Parts: sequence; structure tokens; C-alpha cells
Amino acid sequence: MAMTVIVTRDVPERTRGFLASLMPEPAPGVYAAGNLSRAVRERAWAVVSDWHGETQRGSLVLLWKDDKAPGGLGLQVLGTPPCRLADLDGVLVSVW
Repeated sequence: MAMTVIVTRDVPERTRGFLASLMPEPAPGVYAAGNLSRAVRERAWAVVSDWHGETQRGSLVLLWKDDKAPGGLGLQVLGTPPCRLADLDGVLVSVW
């Protein structure tokens, strides 16, 4: 289990309520959990992905510790702008 953070912007209340049922919301639109399992993280992302596909409203960014990803940080994005992480000579950068 590893730290998981989801950042939302302009998402429906249903999405915010669902995420709040799984993780504390330390700041508006930011959800964080120190020990969320991979299975729960993947299921939660599947649910919000389905809902986002229906509404096409807002954006969500999911971050988690992933030793196989550049910089050890996993990233998934719904909405705009799309982003990915890249390792540039040992420095983790966002690619838009």
C-alpha cells in the first residue's frame, strides 16, 4: 500500500462525494490516503473514469507511488490538459 493523491477540478458533486467516502479531503478538491491499496485505487479510478466519460466535465489527476514509473511516481489524468511524466536525465518532468 502506498500514498495516493487525487486532485479534482470542476467535477460533479457525485464524484467529490464518492472520493470523500474513500479518502480524506485535506484541501478543496484534493483527496489523499497514506495506505490505499492498489485494488481500491484501481476500482475508484474506474468508477470516476466511467462517470467522467458520461459527463465530460472537469478534470482529475491521480498520483501514487509506482517504482516502475519514471521518478517512482504513477500518474493518470482525466480531462484536459492531458499529461504524462518523463525522466529527463534523472529529473522528473511533466510533458503536456
